[in-house]
Amino acid sequence: MVMEFQGEYRFLSNFWGCEHPVEGEFGLRFNTVEHAYQAAKCEYQEDAEKFQSLSSPGEAKRLGRQVKIRPDWEEIKLQVMEELVRDKFSFNPELKEKLLATGDQELQEGNRWGDTFWGVDLRTGRGENHLGRILMKVRGELRRSRWNFDIPSEEELEAQFGPDCDVHEGPEDF
Repeated sequence: MVMEFQGEYRFLSNFWGCEHPVEGEFGLRFNTVEHAYQAAKCEYQEDAEKFQSLSSPGEAKRLGRQVKIRPDWEEIKLQVMEELVRDKFSFNPELKEKLLATGDQELQEGNRWGDTFWGVDLRTGRGENHLGRILMKVRGELRRSRWNFDIPSEEELEAQFGPDCDVHEGPEDF
């Protein structure tokens, strides 16, 4: 299990820089997921553009607490994070290989600052670990894409072949 995104696993952090920038809201590009995520909170493009000139993800996080937040933010923030994380690992080959190298380990965004939504508070052991779960989902997608074809979901197979079809989850079943 990866308990926290430090040391050899620091690359899993949203603060890690990307060689290939991630694309955020309004078509803007950012060097870290943190920059892009904080900019995505903005209701107005001119506010989001301010994040492009910030030199560190810490600055982006601080500015993200001061912007006018779009009204649908609570409903879309998980989807936004998933898309940004997918972009980070899909278009940065070195990061993709490092994520895949974590194998089947559980990924936990353990922290000491009390973030129980995106991670797990290491002092209490409590947290929803949404970032860790997103990383594991993206890792699974990347693993399946290595076969150069899309593996249909159970629902897609049932829709095509009926409810009694023999469903295979992936290449390991063959």
